[in-house]
Amino acid sequence: MLLSLSSSGDPFSLVLTFLCGLVILRIVLSVKSLVYLVGRWWRWLDEKAQVYQNFSIPRCTEGNQENPLYRKANAYVASLPSLEDSAAASLVSSSRKPNDFSLFLGPAHSAHDSFLGARLTWTNEPDRLVIRVRRQDRTRVLRPYLQHLESVADEIELRRRDLRLFTNSGVGGARWSSVAFTHPATLDTVAMDPDLKVRIRSDLESFLKGRTYYQRLGRVWRRSYLLYGPPGTGKSSFAAAMARFLGFDVYDVDLSRGGSVDLRSLLLHTTPRSLILVEDLDRYLSDFSLDSSTTTARLTSILNFMDGICSCCGEERVMVFTMSGGGGKEAIDPAVLRPGRLDVHIHFPMCDFAAFKTLACSYLGLKDHKLYPQVEEGFQSGVKISPAEVGEIMIANRGSPSRAIKTVISALQTKGVERSTIGGARRLRESWSGTRLEEMVNGLGSGGENGGLGNGGGGQAIGFGKESTLREFKKLYGFIKIRNGSRKEGTMAAAAAAASPSAAEGATPLPANGNVEKEW
Repeated sequence: MLLSLSSSGDPFSLVLTFLCGLVILRIVLSVKSLVYLVGRWWRWLDEKAQVYQNFSIPRCTEGNQENPLYRKANAYVASLPSLEDSAAASLVSSSRKPNDFSLFLGPAHSAHDSFLGARLTWTNEPDRLVIRVRRQDRTRVLRPYLQHLESVADEIELRRRDLRLFTNSGVGGARWSSVAFTHPATLDTVAMDPDLKVRIRSDLESFLKGRTYYQRLGRVWRRSYLLYGPPGTGKSSFAAAMARFLGFDVYDVDLSRGGSVDLRSLLLHTTPRSLILVEDLDRYLSDFSLDSSTTTARLTSILNFMDGICSCCGEERVMVFTMSGGGGKEAIDPAVLRPGRLDVHIHFPMCDFAAFKTLACSYLGLKDHKLYPQVEEGFQSGVKISPAEVGEIMIANRGSPSRAIKTVISALQTKGVERSTIGGARRLRESWSGTRLEEMVNGLGSGGENGGLGNGGGGQAIGFGKESTLREFKKLYGFIKIRNGSRKEGTMAAAAAAASPSAAEGATPLPANGNVEKEW
């Protein structure tokens, strides 16, 4: 029937034949396959109608050396989304990272790319990659495209390479010695306020993209952070997470090596795209066992290390300084803390309930638990516990989340009892100092009246006769020193003791300057 209609030359029969063919083709092929075939036919027609030019990128140069452009082009082509639609692709896995798979263009097959409105085709030939571009787009597209290729390939190589941890050990005369950096911390796993984490992530991303911006400002492409807070709050882990997020090597500057640390020389031997970590900065600058000249020299060395002329030798660096002392930032010279030397200050507090929930989610896989109200009540009572302590409890009890949370509650209760005990002792000491000691001081001033410390007091008096031991006398004078805190009162006490004639027998007189070694 169809043959007879077609042979008759009737236009209606031709249209009907075409529609029937499309229906049959639609049944046989899916829509996606049909679109793919139509696209291939269109590209085939376009290629026949256009004039193209091929550029070859050999694997090796004339001197049989590896061609860096070939390596970068191979990495770039492997990242193209169109490679998944290629007729053939090679699938390989990484020997260093589990579940890390990569696609590579198969031999004699092609993948397509587009740049600045131009269409480019990559073909994998033996020992070379061939890029084909329309002749009319060659001058406009080729050079910018190759620059784009190198930039993307550099980022891919940096993400794939193994990070290194460098320390200034000085072994074998070298400035730095290195090992593989395998710290597993990431910005997603650290326990921190979510809003603060988002701001820090955004700041790091802006820094990575800021080469042109920093060059336009005439500033060194560098960013510095101060992480401060009590020990065990996660400062070092956060620095490791920053390095892993940036894909930077870590240079850990050990300041405890004392006078052997030449900070400027160490800085000159670091590489770009690195994170320079200096821990316990406050301890290094506030070492009271040193004389003033040494302390000043240390401060000058740190200031030059932060933003001296040597600090501009090398770009795309992040400097991270940590402080764990109880004095806080106030114990550090303001010149160290100013912007330009320390751009971003991040406080790491003790663990609170929000941080606890983050830790419980990471360590125990818990989103909620019936014991959470008790944990929240413990934190709201003002008890302080470090994230490191909470994390260790969860690791030790990871097989039983309920037992882990109960152990945290027990730790909070124990710390609460200790806090109450210390607070009660402090209040008792303050009460003793404010009442009983005042009576003693008044007794000294009265010279024995109303039960004072004279020779004429009654049964309630405390005198310096034979019945008083040297230990009691020293304790008494120590309490008086706490209450008064001045040399004047000590001298008054010495004068009062000397004015008592009957105290000469069996008693030890106070020194003339009123100072006595404290014995507690």
